[in-house]
Amino acid sequence: MKEVRAFNIVECQGTLYDIGRQYGEACKDNILESVEINFLSLCHNLQIGKSEIVGNAMKFFPKAKEFDPDVIDFIKGESEGAGITFEEAFTLRCVLDLTFYYGTITGMCTSFAVTGGATKNGKTILGQNVDWVPGFPMDLLKIKYEDGLEQLVLSFGGVYEYTLNSAGFGISENLNLGPSQEHVVDLPCGLYLPKAMRQKSISDALGVLCQAARGIGYYHLASADGEIVGIESAFDDFSILYPERDMLVHSNHCQTERFYKGNQIYMVAPDSYFRANHLRNIMEQHYGEITPELMMKFLADHENHPNSICRHVDDNKSPHTRSKTLASIVMVPE
Repeated sequence: MKEVRAFNIVECQGTLYDIGRQYGEACKDNILESVEINFLSLCHNLQIGKSEIVGNAMKFFPKAKEFDPDVIDFIKGESEGAGITFEEAFTLRCVLDLTFYYGTITGMCTSFAVTGGATKNGKTILGQNVDWVPGFPMDLLKIKYEDGLEQLVLSFGGVYEYTLNSAGFGISENLNLGPSQEHVVDLPCGLYLPKAMRQKSISDALGVLCQAARGIGYYHLASADGEIVGIESAFDDFSILYPERDMLVHSNHCQTERFYKGNQIYMVAPDSYFRANHLRNIMEQHYGEITPELMMKFLADHENHPNSICRHVDDNKSPHTRSKTLASIVMVPE
């Protein structure tokens, strides 16, 4: 059985610096635990020093500051609130891409978006299972910006977030191992996703992702108006995906034909093909009847355990690649 935990909602508001500081203060223990897990894991597995990890992360700083000065203000506030250095907080934002760079990637997720004729009442529903390092800290934030935009955010230890905003759209995110892996990422996902989700329309959010998403990320956006779109990123390219029969399902392999060559997900998580296909099939079986409650049930599916939609630790895998489902997210943008 999965452990069920309750979240305290941490409310943050004001400038980006204010919000970051309030988050850092309220979630200090989890941020410190995130620092320990991420740095100790990389240092231990790779036999390298913390200074090398931080040094590689800080190479992204000039580009990040140019692309989104607001996220830099948030990180400054977070670091001061949590009592860690700015460099440590900045490195957390780069961890997903660094783990790929160092060859220690873990965590595989399964996501969906559905609307229109596929749902019982025509409303848009989106979400996913979040698969990551067992025991990794999470926080639930309610954020209000100075311009009035509000967000409900599931934050993973200062690394990245899953967001639903008051402009009427939400985002799901998956690791996506595509081709061209000899390339170096231009900007880590933890540094461009916040800007995408501060936009006031789904089209503007997609514009940010099209500009910046290169590397190991897949994202889909879904709105209360029934708009659904996905974006697969590669290190030198991206591709837009559209729903079929008002449904979009994704896991960790590329669905874009031109990305097939060089796709190495079969070496890391061949179950990706099963999870996406199985979720799509059970959604098809309930076409026109899908509700948030049904999607909660589908995300708890254990077919092909332990590497199922609801993932459990696979003891046959090496310790640094083990992951489990830490959270399920179901959002109704309306």
